[in-house]
Amino acid sequence: MTRIADTFKRLNETGEKAFIPFLTAGDPNLEVSAELIIGLDKIGADIIEIGIPYSDPLADGPTIQAGSLRALQGGTRMPDVFELVRRVRPHVQASLVLFTYANPVFQWGVREFFQTAQEAGANGVIIPDLPLEESEEALAAGLATGVDFIPLVAPTSQERIAKIVAQGQGFIYCVAALGVTGVREDLDADLSGYVASVKKHTALPVAVGFGVGKPEHAAIIGQFADGVVVGSAIVKKASAIAEALNAGDAPLAEAKKQELIEFAASLKAPLYPSRQEA
Repeated sequence: MTRIADTFKRLNETGEKAFIPFLTAGDPNLEVSAELIIGLDKIGADIIEIGIPYSDPLADGPTIQAGSLRALQGGTRMPDVFELVRRVRPHVQASLVLFTYANPVFQWGVREFFQTAQEAGANGVIIPDLPLEESEEALAAGLATGVDFIPLVAPTSQERIAKIVAQGQGFIYCVAALGVTGVREDLDADLSGYVASVKKHTALPVAVGFGVGKPEHAAIIGQFADGVVVGSAIVKKASAIAEALNAGDAPLAEAKKQELIEFAASLKAPLYPSRQEA
């Protein structure tokens, strides 16, 4: 059983749902990224997605694109992200998942990428722009290294959904809204039906992301999904840290770090009903 599978098994036994925050590595710098990952783990994040900054992030909206640009301008590159994972791994209980685009993985070498991820301490990989028809090597690398290759599923035909999830590893990442990442005011009215249609084709846990930005969203999704992914809303908080650091205001930067962690905790709370009752 992989670490991610064990995470969902543990949560399922207590009726809890996975809280999965996303951060871009190196935004606003690698030192702060390490602090935030450890901080998110302390407030109970179950899985932490770590975005590898990329110059052409097609699946991401303006908030995460800006975070990626800040990281790249600060000099963060692929080896730095692996080193970040290696650095924080001994200090966190959460599973760590790398979110990256296909081109950097192919440049690194697919098998080599998964192997390096495994050696650093990562537990999963998400490649949003890698189509099913080109994913055979990544699937094989995931199985060989024990680093789950986690598929993204968007609303599409049942036949297509079945093919995508059939070879999934770790969990299935359901895209809550078509288009790029970014906080939406309201969730799709038929999101629960869409998740149910995915669950018909897989025994793997199903997590929902893209557009999730409020505790109310997390509470709704937690009623029918196994996990909630929050990205843009957290990266927006990271941008405030960057602004404070750029202004040379260290106390404000510290306050903004704490604000991010507290915001994440507010999103996590609805997913842990048993702990709220305790």
